[in-house]
Amino acid sequence: MPTGTLEGKVAVITGAARGQGRSHAVRLAGEGADIVAIDICRQIDTVPYPLATPDDLAETATEVEKLDRRIVTREADVRDVAAVTDAIRAGIAELGRVDIVLPNAGIAPHSADESDPVAAFHDTVMTNLEGVRHTVQAAVPRMIEQGEGGAIVVTSSTQGLSGRGGNGSGAMEGYVAAKHGVVGLMRSWANWLAPHHIRVNTVHPTGVNTPMIDNDAMQAFLAQSPEVGAALTNLLDVEAIEPIDISNAIAWLVSDQARYVTGVTLPVDAGFMAK
Repeated sequence: MPTGTLEGKVAVITGAARGQGRSHAVRLAGEGADIVAIDICRQIDTVPYPLATPDDLAETATEVEKLDRRIVTREADVRDVAAVTDAIRAGIAELGRVDIVLPNAGIAPHSADESDPVAAFHDTVMTNLEGVRHTVQAAVPRMIEQGEGGAIVVTSSTQGLSGRGGNGSGAMEGYVAAKHGVVGLMRSWANWLAPHHIRVNTVHPTGVNTPMIDNDAMQAFLAQSPEVGAALTNLLDVEAIEPIDISNAIAWLVSDQARYVTGVTLPVDAGFMAK
């Protein structure tokens, strides 16, 4: 059995089928955590790039199991409070507890031909903001009941600290608003949950090399709006960082090494916010 900083812990991760979510699952499993992995595994009408599939979620499970850790997978849409609540509670029941919550599921439906800006805004906010609340509210009662503390890290973005790159599209406005919104949730939760020794922070990646940005629709969007791409460059000479760069930061934030870190907005951004 592996031993690490998270031995005996259970982590709930949304958007876990691929990209950052899969990376977080594998990284935390490598530190000894068991995983509840949740993903929608189907398409959302306003998203112009392919979302994760059941096969992707199965691959996450395979990679975690290679590390001799337990994993429970569930397909659920974080916009659907009943579905995600049922999925999280079932996963916690199977693995016996919950210590870490990573609301990571998110979309960026940026398109060069945005046919319905209102729908794009709505789906983005529902997924990237309301979905975060649904996830945390489903897991926190068990964390409080356990009485052993815990850690929550919400995936925001550099766009949750900056409005750079705004162009008036429904997808961009929804993305920036939601990523700012989760910072407000984090600060509220940090105050609410501190008496229970549950720490809450946000992590703010710059562009990450995942299917959310590495797709034809995003490239067409940036080609049509080159001023957006120019505004979103990093200070360090890297176009996009890797999922493991975020996973490493999260692994620290949820460990006892960060036991007094709460209410923090942590950029992992290649200097984006300093530029």
